[in-house]
Amino acid sequence: MTDTLTLCCLLWAVPGQEEAMTAYEDEVLALLPEHGAEVVSRAVGDGADGAPHEVQLYRFPGRAALDAYLADPRRLAQAQTRDRVVARTELFPVALR
Repeated sequence: MTDTLTLCCLLWAVPGQEEAMTAYEDEVLALLPEHGAEVVSRAVGDGADGAPHEVQLYRFPGRAALDAYLADPRRLAQAQTRDRVVARTELFPVALR
């Protein structure tokens, strides 16, 4: 059995902050490889009709790697930016088929 953790993240931008949210995500997702993780897929939409502005899939080698990424001081230093540009986030485990 593998400890690999695959997650789906749905993100909604604060109205008018769509480009800023994408820029924020560019920065924090760049930290993933240092934690042994990878972006499997990243799709950006227009958020029309309540749809998320971004849908991301990423894979971590295990829960410890995810915890290390979430606690990364460089990511935490961006909390104010995140609060300003991200209206809502849904994160949940998935299985790729």
